[in-house]
Amino acid sequence: MRQISLFLREHFSWIIFELFLVLFIIVLYWLDGFSGINTMIYSVIISMLLLCAFLGAKFITRRSYYNAILRKPTRMEDALIRNVRTAEEKRSSEFMRDLYSLHQNEVQTLYASQHRQLNFINQWVHQMKTPISVINLLLQEEGELDKRSVREEVDKIQRGLDAVLVNARLGTFEEDMHIERVGLKTLIQQIVTDHKRLFITNGVFPVISINESLIVATDPKWMKIVIGQFITNAVKYTFGEGKRVYLSATRTKKGFELTIRDEGVGIPKSDLKRVTRAFFTGENGRLTGESTGMGLYIADEVCGKLGHPLAIESEVGKGTEVKILFTNGELGEADAEEYNKEHNLGTEAGNEDL
Repeated sequence: MRQISLFLREHFSWIIFELFLVLFIIVLYWLDGFSGINTMIYSVIISMLLLCAFLGAKFITRRSYYNAILRKPTRMEDALIRNVRTAEEKRSSEFMRDLYSLHQNEVQTLYASQHRQLNFINQWVHQMKTPISVINLLLQEEGELDKRSVREEVDKIQRGLDAVLVNARLGTFEEDMHIERVGLKTLIQQIVTDHKRLFITNGVFPVISINESLIVATDPKWMKIVIGQFITNAVKYTFGEGKRVYLSATRTKKGFELTIRDEGVGIPKSDLKRVTRAFFTGENGRLTGESTGMGLYIADEVCGKLGHPLAIESEVGKGTEVKILFTNGELGEADAEEYNKEHNLGTEAGNEDL
């Protein structure tokens, strides 16, 4: 009955139209004085029979379609209507298949995001146990508290909290993004200052070679996170006193390229192509035991969303070089002429920048 009811509602306009035709035939015979009343009755009966035959045949062809759309769905696959016949049914079926594919993609994306978030939180919680345990041991020791050691562990916790917040905001990146013109050297100096304690603790010194008048269009807040991650990795995987991290900017055909180069252990070739994957720690990450495998992943995602191509080159035993391309940078006219002559931006700065 539901099928018939739906069919009649769908073809109600057809039935009304047919009734108007019958009424029109009756009016014509009435204007003619009902001279051929038998013919009129015959015409009305034939037209009604033809209408019933047409609707009956159409109902039979659409019966399977009605069964499909009237049945209560129990899973998403029920949206895929089969055994369609008419052009309208075929187009509706194609539309539902496209909609189903779109839904599946969204579900898979959501599942991957939740799975990544859950794994990251699990790893982060596990890693936070180490600095907390160290702080507890320091507090239990007799004598004067080693504030430097406590501060180092607190810094680890702070960096971990920052990583969690950044990972959480990555899903709503477009809403949090704000592009503005910033001085690249000023931005780098601020980041180096923020990581002052990290440099001093590890005995590594920054060398900045960036022209003061170089302006780039970017989101300074997100770039602080990205460059801060590269600096943290550069210092963390540089072992030995007196080594340096070089931050420089050079002009290329595509724009200005910021380079962060360290003198660390380097990344094995087998790991180099996978370092930006989520949760990939590689040999170096397993060596220190402090890597979540999310830092470079987040940095790569942010650079991609900001439109700053990222490249990472490395050689074991010699260090790693990270390059970020700013396609919309610009220099003052005098500085640009000087650069074209010297092919060198700015002057070096050592630990005095700290």
